[in-house]
Amino acid sequence: MSDLTSLTLTDAVEALKARRVSSEELTTAFLGAISTANPALNAYVEVTADKALDMARTSDARLARDQGGPLEGAPLGVKDLFCTEGVQTAAGSNMLRGFVPPYESTVTANLWRDGAVMLGKLNMDEFAMGSSNETSAFGPVKNPWKSSAQNAELTPGGSSGGSASAVAADLCLAATASDTGGSIRQPAAFTGTVGIKPTYGRASRFGMVAFASSLDQAGPITKTVADAALMLRSMCSFDPKDSTSLDIETPDWSAALGQGVKGLKIGVPREYVVDCMPAEIQALWDKGVEWLKAAGAEIVDISLPHTKYALPTYYIVAPAEASSNLARYDGMRFGHRADTAANLTDLYETTRAEGFGKEVQRRLTIGAYVLSAGFYDAYYVRALKVRRRIAEDFDKVWGQVDAILTPSTPSAAFALGDKQIDPVTMYLNDVFTVTANLAGLPGISVPAGVDAGGLPLGLQVIGRALDEATVFRVAEALEDAAGFTAKPAKWW
Repeated sequence: MSDLTSLTLTDAVEALKARRVSSEELTTAFLGAISTANPALNAYVEVTADKALDMARTSDARLARDQGGPLEGAPLGVKDLFCTEGVQTAAGSNMLRGFVPPYESTVTANLWRDGAVMLGKLNMDEFAMGSSNETSAFGPVKNPWKSSAQNAELTPGGSSGGSASAVAADLCLAATASDTGGSIRQPAAFTGTVGIKPTYGRASRFGMVAFASSLDQAGPITKTVADAALMLRSMCSFDPKDSTSLDIETPDWSAALGQGVKGLKIGVPREYVVDCMPAEIQALWDKGVEWLKAAGAEIVDISLPHTKYALPTYYIVAPAEASSNLARYDGMRFGHRADTAANLTDLYETTRAEGFGKEVQRRLTIGAYVLSAGFYDAYYVRALKVRRRIAEDFDKVWGQVDAILTPSTPSAAFALGDKQIDPVTMYLNDVFTVTANLAGLPGISVPAGVDAGGLPLGLQVIGRALDEATVFRVAEALEDAAGFTAKPAKWW
């Protein structure tokens, strides 16, 4: 088979099972593509070539016996947030540089159980804090897409920028990612890929380096909606090692595909029309509405009145939880330790100053502030109350609609460095995505068009809790109608 790296995950799995290609051939092709592209894109922070080939040969042996799991022999990339036994997991930070876990995260263990092959670890914003993949201690990731209007290097989004860049550039069949406020869906929209965050609790957080525990959720970035359904099923499971894991069966979401959207009611929330939103984002949203109408869905105007408070609520809750989670990195128990210190306090301060980058330090400071004795009630407790109101807004509309359609991002990918000066401007990238995290709902981004410079734009579908099946149905309808087949021109 020619051009093996351009295969979708679904097609590759079928080809492997039919033995039209071997896992070793496929893995070798991806390793070659990575060696060519990664110096320019910086998507991988570690390539596990020997391990990948060993896993591929094992898969080929199983396939030769007509055995193997749902992902047998499929080469994948792993976001550097997921602990991988015997392979460095640094979470994009100097604080954890050199940390080699003696155990496997549940999500990656599920993938290896189902026969997947690990190509390596993917770059990310430090501790998943960022929207552009510029906060990584390993340097920024570059988007494989470039605008026809300028030759600037673009962000792939964050924090799962390495995952999105690698999938878009055909450096893996699919990749694991994580989403705390939009870190799967925003990078997917910026790179012309598909990214889904499932219902909170669907995928185990065991072995996933923590950012904000009540918001973090694992999910995949893939080339197609069908690939996302296949990958997500393997990633999700009940896990007694995670107290927030849902003790429910993981459905076969691939079975939901092909059912169409006829008879479904799709909500369009008026509050998602934001100031200064580019006309091309509104035009794409309108087009998505028309596509779903033409496919037989009923469009319903809905209101989610507390949406305007979602972003400030998120940037109180998430830093507060991060401040608590990252307190363990003190130079005494976990991570980096400063070489010299005058006393215990100096050791703490120097270790954290050396180990954490500026964005992590900024969010930890915000978190410590809102949790402090004088401001806990005024900020953190109030934010929790508003979060409850945001969830209640969704609860009220589920009696009217089956899913909700919004834009994924307020713009196409922007140039690296463009929004680093003003953190608030960077935070606004999450304006359409944070509500799903605050309410614990599933959300997917599907590539649906391009802007004037030829850069990808995405549409987001949000569903009710545990109803990923409907989310996939709507996403597939959008994918079919949009017919998005554009690929980035290789400049690396």
